[in-house]
Amino acid sequence: MEKVTVITSGKGGAGKSTVTAGLGAALAARGKRVLLIDGDAGLGCLDHMLGVSERRVFDIADVVSGSADPDKAVYVSSFSPNLFLLPAPETEEDVVSPDIMRELVGIFARYYDHVLIDSPAGVGQGFLSAAASAKRAMLVATPDPVCLRDTAQTHLRLEEAGVTQQRLIVNRFHCATFRAQGFYHDLDEVIDAAGARLIAVIPDDPQLAAAGTNARPSPEKSPGGMALARLAARMEGARVPLPPLQKF
Repeated sequence: MEKVTVITSGKGGAGKSTVTAGLGAALAARGKRVLLIDGDAGLGCLDHMLGVSERRVFDIADVVSGSADPDKAVYVSSFSPNLFLLPAPETEEDVVSPDIMRELVGIFARYYDHVLIDSPAGVGQGFLSAAASAKRAMLVATPDPVCLRDTAQTHLRLEEAGVTQQRLIVNRFHCATFRAQGFYHDLDEVIDAAGARLIAVIPDDPQLAAAGTNARPSPEKSPGGMALARLAARMEGARVPLPPLQKF
């Protein structure tokens, strides 16, 4: 099992951070120790989603500079004792270089079952830093042509960075809307447009969005919560079938 996974998207607004937080919580609910690393320098939001923003003092830039010991910059979430966060730097000038990121994540990975790195959208320096230490990537995309075009570009950039294990997460999916828009005939066309194999479909679920906004875990019985639980199981090697899309 690969411990380190970068979670990324071709453009902003695809729900990448919500998926990262929800997936981390779902893995933690399975009894795993999970570290989330927020790589979105200057725009990080995982500290709020995990309920640690008021306790936050240090971040990854403080660890790199030597201003804080690594354990001082890692915070346990407000709702799970198995879910931890290493916050993003306050400014884009403090983006960690790929070489240092690779070394740092290698150290942290010894103490966790999973390390999920929330990459900034796009393919800039922050993306390269987030991808540097990962062997596996989750591409989060909404099923529309603009997002999927950018996702395909991100797929290629990840391959160039040496991340060859890539899977697609179709996020905010609503079957009736998908059919009414008519961009694609079926999910196979979405997969072809992204260029990566499918691992999960996350339904458009207001409860999932509200959970992140209010620093709560996604409700286990909500459509989004159940989809994330299935994704967590697949990441651990379980064979979990995709429900009929008509249910989404």
